[in-house]
Amino acid sequence: MNYIKSLLAPSDHPESLGNKFRSRRFFVFENLILKNFPQGSPIRVLDVGGTAYFWKDMGFLQKYNIHITLLNLHKEEVNVHRISSMAGDATDLSGFEDGSFDLVFSNSVIEHLYTWENQKKMAKEVMRVGKKFFIQTPNKHFFIEAHYALPFIQYIPKRSAFHLLTQTKISRMQKWEPKDAQQYLDEIRLISQKDMRKLFPGAKLYKEKFLGMTKSFSAHNL
Repeated sequence: MNYIKSLLAPSDHPESLGNKFRSRRFFVFENLILKNFPQGSPIRVLDVGGTAYFWKDMGFLQKYNIHITLLNLHKEEVNVHRISSMAGDATDLSGFEDGSFDLVFSNSVIEHLYTWENQKKMAKEVMRVGKKFFIQTPNKHFFIEAHYALPFIQYIPKRSAFHLLTQTKISRMQKWEPKDAQQYLDEIRLISQKDMRKLFPGAKLYKEKFLGMTKSFSAHNL
């Protein structure tokens, strides 16, 4: 039972399926880095919505001459060399000049911005401040909704989804706290392939596959 619960846990859990998919995706990302940046060259990265442990776990700090700025709604305490943290808004990066970063990276953030207008703002800002970018998001039409680990819940009314999340244990084998469930239902706007191409025109699209179906998209210009 604990093993299954671990598999269904969010992707920050080391034993979860989400973490395994993330590691595989990062392997693709790292190969793109190797092709685009000369070995030893300094790389300034803005990670929108990121965490220090993510970069530590992936071993990037040991391999590359890299400095990472984490941008979240609240500044986080970071005691890792070459990683800094700041508070900010993904839809408004006006504190940075055009091309301030060699790379803007973001993993499963752009779907949490409530509206299509906010998603367009984030995409525009990412392409403005980053010379390169790599932006990932779950596929709206993948049969398992990634945030709840439930099939097809994205297609039912939010009122029904709220009931399932708070009154049953079918999502990750636990009941959600009502305030957490409502927050997720309010803020998540899943993105389709068509949406992704509109947000990042001309970008390449890496499609992460599972059972022959596209689980997530990563738009990039690497």
